[in-house]
Amino acid sequence: MSGDAPRRVDPFAPARLGPITLRNRVIKSATFEGVMPDALVTAELIDYHRRVAAGGVGMNTVAYVAVAPDGRTNHACLYMRDEAIPGLRKLTEAIHAEGAKASAQIGHAGPVADSKSNGVVGFTASRRFNPLSMRFTPAATEADLERVIDDFRRTALGCEEAGFDALEVHLGHNYLLSAFLSPALNDRTDRWGGPLEKRARLSREVLKAVREAVGGRLAITAKLNMIDAIPKGLEIEESLAVAKMIESDGTLDGLVLTGGSSFGNPMFLFRGDAPRSEFGAALSPLLRFGFKLVGRKFMPDTPFEEAYFEEHARRFKDALDLPVILLGGVNNRATIEKALDDGFGFVQMGRALLREPDLLLKMQRGEQSEGVCIHCNRCMPSIYSGTRCLLIDPDPIEAGPPVA
Repeated sequence: MSGDAPRRVDPFAPARLGPITLRNRVIKSATFEGVMPDALVTAELIDYHRRVAAGGVGMNTVAYVAVAPDGRTNHACLYMRDEAIPGLRKLTEAIHAEGAKASAQIGHAGPVADSKSNGVVGFTASRRFNPLSMRFTPAATEADLERVIDDFRRTALGCEEAGFDALEVHLGHNYLLSAFLSPALNDRTDRWGGPLEKRARLSREVLKAVREAVGGRLAITAKLNMIDAIPKGLEIEESLAVAKMIESDGTLDGLVLTGGSSFGNPMFLFRGDAPRSEFGAALSPLLRFGFKLVGRKFMPDTPFEEAYFEEHARRFKDALDLPVILLGGVNNRATIEKALDDGFGFVQMGRALLREPDLLLKMQRGEQSEGVCIHCNRCMPSIYSGTRCLLIDPDPIEAGPPVA
């Protein structure tokens, strides 16, 4: 009613997410850390997440835990196996000691996986050339898909054993599950392709397996592309239909909304300046040459605006009963408060916390209302040398051995 007082939500008050309670409604988003040369937890990874947790967030998202060796983005990406659990447990203990909850983003990179770096060939929805490895990624067989569903289930249980409080299943950025959803990347004619309901089958089966494994004990969220932003890719109407299917399945406690393609349009996700020269310098000589030819088309400068996904995300929020989690260019307290007052359940922050891990404490103390991140995106290519803000830490991070 027009006479009602505006809804006010305290961003720093405790809030429920499924079976867990966060100390506030701000979550550190998944940003690949680049400090695991042996695909295992290092002291550098623990120190990074400890700083962010101490800085006041409600929950840290660790990015990312691949469900299998062939699902890694590259060889330095952690993947779930028995050997990884002790280190992950030390990581969650460090996060918990600072008062935050710990979430693991779990996924399979699919067409984004660098098979040359990984030393093992993965799979995707339909055969596709991977410019990262300069090789073709084959189409998944029925046996591959049965295995990967079980890999997600097994990884969920491993994360629970390691002490995580929540999971974020990766359905975005044209990783494996996103590739199956995308009409541009899935031209299968079997039960996993064609109409939207069939393209959504793998995501739904994975979420059901994860829910059966840890539901009711861990909070389960998914990170879903609203739009691929590539030719003939997933558009918002189909994505919203997928979200409604997933909601009807009852497998999620929250939905994180994103967009863009890791190999087709990464700047749609990040916005702001495109660090083409820095990215080119981080690549191998062969890839560097190719990047010089297509870099401006692949990574165009894309105007930054605060909360740039909000307009699309609002359609999901208004259509779903699930808590919807807003990310993308959240950099000041006014944006956080407005999003929560408008009905978003939580917000995620990424680059702002990379620049200032203690930004939330500064906001709570009234010292600062806006982050100082300038969206230059020079942090993007630092994934190859330890993810960091290069404006304050220009030197590569030398990651040590895995923690014992």
